[in-house]
Amino acid sequence: MVTIKDIAATLQVSPSTVGRALADDRRISAEMKRKVNEAAAHAGYVANRAARMMRGVQSNLVGLIVPDIRNSFYSTIAHALSQCLLSANYQLTLCETDDDRMHELRHIKELTSVNVAGIILVPSAKPHPDSARILKMTPHIQLLRRAPLLGDQWFGIDDRRALYESTEHIINAGHKRIAYIGGTEELPTGAARVQGFRDAVKSSGQAITVHEELGAPSSPEFGREAVRRLLSLKDRPTALVIGAVQNTSGVIDEIQEKALSVPREISVVGFGDELGYRWWGPGLTTVQLPVSELATACGLWFLHHLQNKGDLSKPYSFISPPQLVIRGSTGAP
Repeated sequence: MVTIKDIAATLQVSPSTVGRALADDRRISAEMKRKVNEAAAHAGYVANRAARMMRGVQSNLVGLIVPDIRNSFYSTIAHALSQCLLSANYQLTLCETDDDRMHELRHIKELTSVNVAGIILVPSAKPHPDSARILKMTPHIQLLRRAPLLGDQWFGIDDRRALYESTEHIINAGHKRIAYIGGTEELPTGAARVQGFRDAVKSSGQAITVHEELGAPSSPEFGREAVRRLLSLKDRPTALVIGAVQNTSGVIDEIQEKALSVPREISVVGFGDELGYRWWGPGLTTVQLPVSELATACGLWFLHHLQNKGDLSKPYSFISPPQLVIRGSTGAP
């Protein structure tokens, strides 16, 4: 294995000069840094991250903690953040919690043990107090969900507005029997979305029969099961409003399997806009979410504070507006 001493011998300088050049120390000239980096690359030198951590040198790793990497929400976020961080020579490392706060705590401990530059996380419903204690010593930002215990810096989407607008659209189409399928109210996103649904119903001033199917975690299976339960009702809903990406895929799969005519037999408003949704049936009316743009904005803001040693203790929030895309899956009952 090539060492700093080998590079120093090649360039006929001291090992300390090579070490400082590789660490981008401002005491070393730009020309010397260029020579050292070229020699290191030519020799195939790989920095010993463990040794750097023992010296207290911060790594260029940024941790991303998400509930479920199978959810396109989070894979889109991971891709956007990775591209953003790479442009500034930071590397993204991905952790999955399955919405378990103990898994979340373990990941936070592991990431801080390698002296990560910072952590971006989509928190669990009720983070462990130890997670909050550890994060106080590490630059971090919350994304999509906000847990007050973990601080006041957050990038998210206006979830209440998203469901208010999709529900209002269905009510304006004339529907009086409406079902909502979404995540549990234990999660801040789930609570905001179902509140948007309820507020739209209340604001309409109309006599509307409402059914709510709330469950966690969000999954295609839950979406399928919810549709089966709703279709078995004597006066089944004439419209479905969905409040989770994973639930949406399950709902439309079940409707397809049941060969229901959309929107003649049932109207559907989805959540999230996967590529295939515009081609599903008559085209899925759905809430379009600026996920990639939100992740990039979060990444750039975080990078700015990391590079400029900004104060990450001050409250900050950035909320992106959703957009209702109307296609053929909604109509009059």
